[in-house]
Amino acid sequence: MTEEKFKRKLTAILSADVKGYSRLMGGDEEWTIRILTAYKEVITGFIQQHRGRVVGTAGDSVLAEFASVVDAVRCAVEIQEELKDRNKELPQDRRMEFRIGINLGDVVEEGDTIYGDGVNIAARMESLAEAGGISISGTAYDQVKNKLALGYEFLGEQAVKNITEPVRVYRVRMEPEAAVSPKDVGGRVEGGRKRPLVMAVVAAVIVAAIAVALWQFALRPSPPRVEVASKEKMAFPLPDKPSIAVLPFVNMSDDPKQEFFSDGMTEEIITALSKSPDLFVIARNSTFTYKGKSVKVKQVSEELGVRYVLEGSIRCEANRVRITAQFIDALTGYHLWAERYDRDMKHILDLQDEIALKVVTALQVKLQRDRARVMGRGVRNLDAYLKAMEGYERFFHQTKEDNALARKLAEEAIELDPDYARGYTLLAATHNSDVWFGTTKSPRESLERAIELTHKAIALDRSDGKARSFLAVLYAMMRQWDKGLPEAERALALEPNSPETLFNSGLFLLYVCKQEEAIPLFKKAIRLNPFAPAVWFNFLSVAYRMAGQYDEAIEQAKKAIERSPQYIFPYLTLSTACILTGREKEARTAAAEVLKINPKFSLEQFARTLPYKDQSQIDRYIDTLRKAGLK
Repeated sequence: MTEEKFKRKLTAILSADVKGYSRLMGGDEEWTIRILTAYKEVITGFIQQHRGRVVGTAGDSVLAEFASVVDAVRCAVEIQEELKDRNKELPQDRRMEFRIGINLGDVVEEGDTIYGDGVNIAARMESLAEAGGISISGTAYDQVKNKLALGYEFLGEQAVKNITEPVRVYRVRMEPEAAVSPKDVGGRVEGGRKRPLVMAVVAAVIVAAIAVALWQFALRPSPPRVEVASKEKMAFPLPDKPSIAVLPFVNMSDDPKQEFFSDGMTEEIITALSKSPDLFVIARNSTFTYKGKSVKVKQVSEELGVRYVLEGSIRCEANRVRITAQFIDALTGYHLWAERYDRDMKHILDLQDEIALKVVTALQVKLQRDRARVMGRGVRNLDAYLKAMEGYERFFHQTKEDNALARKLAEEAIELDPDYARGYTLLAATHNSDVWFGTTKSPRESLERAIELTHKAIALDRSDGKARSFLAVLYAMMRQWDKGLPEAERALALEPNSPETLFNSGLFLLYVCKQEEAIPLFKKAIRLNPFAPAVWFNFLSVAYRMAGQYDEAIEQAKKAIERSPQYIFPYLTLSTACILTGREKEARTAAAEVLKINPKFSLEQFARTLPYKDQSQIDRYIDTLRKAGLK
């Protein structure tokens, strides 16, 4: 700890949070975030009026510091009076009441943040305050007891968490009253006539203390239990780094066309987060299975094997957009932060980075801003962005008709913004799909066009690992394996946690017959995308088959078939793996399914599409399929 970075100081700390926040969130998340944001703005305004400084606003809390305890207490009183008036307009069960704690203590200052026992004690004062009330420590009381027209009720010395010595605690009465001090209670009083009064006071204080204790620990109604996720019930073990699922942002607008905008916002945040090697981010394909469904954070956490969940909503009206987002620790149920953003549409593209960086900050993981850029350089046109997002939505359907529509949308996006990198990536992908769909007169020309467009995308955004990994696959399909290797390596260095980058890089390694190196990349990609498309499981099956792990190959091929029964290639993989394990009957059954899906299937034509560097792998593949009954 250096003097240049840290310094100590004595300061007045105000700590506030919402009483029963989990209950409010459980009742109506959108409403709660909206009211919370408005109330935080009120609190911040009062803090600034009283010469204070806001230090933190994580979740439902506010932390501030003041040079004067008097200013801090005055500020707290005005906050509570204002919020009390605002709450009168709300139903009883929807009122949002803050608790405020104040302490005068020594803190360590680092940049804009403060730490230390002084802050911890303020937080404990807050937890001892009533809803809508204020509690202060003995050090704070000593500074204000004769300076403000307020009453103070002594609650005794309290043992508080992580503080070695008991702390004097006072409840602030916002109407002028005689304060009850320790001296009044414990001091010696002369005169027999005063003794009954003293005894009455002592008895009253003891009863009050017992009542407070009972209220705090026994009789106080507990908020509804927050359903937290269980590590034991998780479908996958938690990774050894912060793991996150970003749920599809809900479109709150009346216009269904804004669905593409909200989906695109979600996807770009996922992309931004996946660029950090310090995070484990679930892929879009998996989180979008929850789109349009009412799911609990607990369910998402346990099904995807993640600790943190980000969710939100988007409402677009005229030229304005409002985005709400909240970041939740599923294992504790605690909201790490919740924010509302109001922006002009022309500034909306900056918000994706801002939200992603807030998530990283909440997790205290370093992510440099230049690595969090997800839109590519030179993106200026919102309409181009929306066209591309709609195009990707069509492309993911993986039909000939949707591929053609995706190409049209990509071309329109590029026309609107010729410097939009993702428009070129989408257009390249549609040309590659033409080869697989058989909708091109010249596969070679389509691949050459796809490579040209991908190069253009990379020139516009050199940090795009997905584009580089896709380029590696295109080079492999052109049998230009030496050109593909450096692109795959660079892609993994840029986006080591992007499931698409991992899958494409694994596919390239498979095509150059490095199946042992491809398998861990496929497995990591699927872990990041538990609801991955069938093609991912199919190529993992192929890798296992090429590595001689036939039982694993059969298992993965069946997973692919389960996800997409009309997808022809897993039946081919299953058939050849069964032949290699002597399960000829099962192999012929799988081959029969191939002919049901495509009665014109030809081994000769299929062999021409296989871009494996080692010809013996192709020959062996075709030979086993022939033994299964295909021609």
